[in-house]
Amino acid sequence: QLRVVESGGGLVQAGGSLRLSCAASGFIADGVTIGWFRRAPGREREGVSCIDRSRFSINYVDREKGRFTTWTDNAKNTVYLQMDNLKPEDTAVYYCAARRENYCSEIAHDFHYWGQGTQVTVSS
Repeated sequence: QLRVVESGGGLVQAGGSLRLSCAASGFIADGVTIGWFRRAPGREREGVSCIDRSRFSINYVDREKGRFTTWTDNAKNTVYLQMDNLKPEDTAVYYCAARRENYCSEIAHDFHYWGQGTQVTVSS
């Protein structure tokens, strides 16, 4: 059975960093496209970043400042989301999701396998 499980969330002060992990089971992490999404209180779910089987990655938030970095560790079958210089507006539940198609999408409905989410809280 295909599964993804997030971890690494927590409470951090503004300006701090967190690294989220998306551990894959039932498939090879670099054999699927992995997307990161987040849902903040009172807001719609939004795409954060994505990495496909070709290791192409894209950020959907904060594109110009480059605070978020996504990569795959094949040895650990895990995709990581490194978040630096965090801001209070980054507070949300973060989810990773997988799709078999080899191209990224910012649309949540394009992803078929979802984790349970991990809370990220950034204090001011």
